[in-house]
Amino acid sequence: MSMRSNTAHSPAERLNLLLRLAAPAPLCNLNTDVEHLLISPAELRKHLESGFKGQAAQVRVTGTLDRRLVFVQQQSGDWLAADLSGEPHDSRDWPAWTNGHLHLDSPDAWLSGARLDEHAVHRLSRPQTLLITLYHPEYFPLPRFPLGISDLARAARSTLLGEVKLADMQLGLTLPDLLHNIADDPPDILGISATFGQHDLMIQLLETVYGLPDPPVIIAGGSLTVRNESLLLDQYPDLLIARGAGETTIADLLAYWHGDITQEQVHGIAYNGAARGTGTLTIGRRRNAKPISRSQNDTLPELDLLPATFDHHGVAQLERSRGCTNFCSFCPRGHKGQWSGAAPASFPWILDQMGRIFDRYPGISRTLYLVDEEFIGRDPDSVTQALEMASTLHRAGFQWETSCRIDQVVRLDRDAAWHEERAVMWRALVKRGLRRCLFGVESGVDSILDRFNKETTGEQNALAIRTLSALGVPTRYTYITFDQLMTFEELKATYAFQGRTDLLLKPSPHLTPEEIAEGVHDPEFVARLLTGRPFFSGISYMLVSMECLIGAAYTKQAQAAGLTGDIRPSMGRQDARFADPRIGVCSEWAQLWLDRHFSLDYTLKSLEKILDGNTRRAVRQARVVFKDAAYAVFGHMIQAIDDTPATLADAEKLSIRLRHTLDGQADALVARMGVVVEQVASALPKDQALVLEHEHARWAGTDGWRLINAADPCGT
Repeated sequence: MSMRSNTAHSPAERLNLLLRLAAPAPLCNLNTDVEHLLISPAELRKHLESGFKGQAAQVRVTGTLDRRLVFVQQQSGDWLAADLSGEPHDSRDWPAWTNGHLHLDSPDAWLSGARLDEHAVHRLSRPQTLLITLYHPEYFPLPRFPLGISDLARAARSTLLGEVKLADMQLGLTLPDLLHNIADDPPDILGISATFGQHDLMIQLLETVYGLPDPPVIIAGGSLTVRNESLLLDQYPDLLIARGAGETTIADLLAYWHGDITQEQVHGIAYNGAARGTGTLTIGRRRNAKPISRSQNDTLPELDLLPATFDHHGVAQLERSRGCTNFCSFCPRGHKGQWSGAAPASFPWILDQMGRIFDRYPGISRTLYLVDEEFIGRDPDSVTQALEMASTLHRAGFQWETSCRIDQVVRLDRDAAWHEERAVMWRALVKRGLRRCLFGVESGVDSILDRFNKETTGEQNALAIRTLSALGVPTRYTYITFDQLMTFEELKATYAFQGRTDLLLKPSPHLTPEEIAEGVHDPEFVARLLTGRPFFSGISYMLVSMECLIGAAYTKQAQAAGLTGDIRPSMGRQDARFADPRIGVCSEWAQLWLDRHFSLDYTLKSLEKILDGNTRRAVRQARVVFKDAAYAVFGHMIQAIDDTPATLADAEKLSIRLRHTLDGQADALVARMGVVVEQVASALPKDQALVLEHEHARWAGTDGWRLINAADPCGT
């Protein structure tokens, strides 16, 4: 039998037709939440098998969300194969392993009889792959959709090999729960995603899983893991390390598990026993890693965990591009790669699927967070592509946020026509749903920007901030306040730049893009549009210090200056002293200040992401209270340094002084924030108010100062 005409118009209807043909009287109740089942192959298979109650021998569910593939074995032993997208089977890029083992009677139909030999049934069943994301809820109270493992799940499912399940500790799963589940039902392949602050969790997990009688193949990846490569491989000889984005790696690993390729042929991994080389990401030695070939469509995820993310008040994330157009000295580039963007035409289907899930959560803002490092890129048609991507998101009914380099707004080496084109683009992006854009300014001081290799200047940053605000582009900025090589003069200049009130201008829709692009250079024009708001009110996190990440060019500068010390694998960084010990003391107390307030500030930021309208504005204003307090602390630090000679003995006295200062500032902040949180909570839906009140109570009850070693990944 075959089904060439697409008389069934939805995946659910096609699934029902498949079931009616598979058994005379199937007992499956597909009046349940079919769309939820379709996004989770394991749940769909479980539901179908339980519904048939012995009338069908086996069910296999495989393929990616846009081309979900269901095989049902009939009582006769023959199979039915249904592509729930409605596309004919011969439009699929079938993997090579199916040749000679899987035969379709009607390849030009979406529903066809099929013959599967034991080899094919085995391949559709194994390996069992579990991809997990680690998490410390005490540091990040509200979740983000786990894009990394969701992208890997799509790549793995595209091979039609085995089954892939996802687990995310953000969603209420504790480490003991995870370890118990693995022990009870060990996977064949275990993938671990770990980032900063999660080294302790990863070590506990590895110790337990490698202690099993028959441990799975384990591959670990993420921004932390690649920086601790040698340390991990020395401690766990059988571990594999993923050095890149991972899609090609996970697909190869499934083939390796079946013996189709050797370990040496798996792209993008480090492991013991390979030829050793040198590289920028390692502490000492580096193992083999083949270059990764990545198609432009590899950035799209499976959506298994999106509903659960929303259940936990989390936000939806997506990628349009990967990599960056620059090489900032503080960022090791090896595992991120050059900028590469996907075509906007590849997104409508995933936006439709995500929209269907959003429809079930009307209380969550219909906003997508594009976690690109650089949204626009440097391709010749970059402006056209950015506008088309914005239109694609807007047509799907989404607002969106993203990140971008500041040189996409102002470049001192470009003419007036270039700046007018960019101004037109930014205003058009806002009209097409851009809710906010993050810019990594990092400094307004030229000597610091040179040290950071930002390829920007303080003047350029100032002009760009003015341009964006006058155009009405909602923004936030990242800024590194302290770095180990800075002088006191640079620190004072940093304080002055953050306090400038001539950067954030009034949105001026009555002015043309050309008038704004020209006017930001004119002091009289600027004076007419002043808001009086200091620039620091637009900085995402105040008082941030440079982290000397393992392998970064900045870390090598610090090493050359004799400032580096021990390696800290938990954060993928190296200790480094400050050239001016007084600034080092201020940096230490700044980090203590940041960490003490991080969880509540992060909660406010997370709530802001899922809200709209007045409630969102109220939450955002509450975050400004933290910024005001931080800038006041910064001012006290400048004065304290000015009063302190640059010796180690005096630095110890400075620390005592700062402790007393920050104690007083923290007490004042608790009193002020109590009133603010009460006002904000009264404007929130009940469940979100409870989250905020819980985190506020925990924060207000904090006594003393301690480091949490948490970081906000990618500025999200």
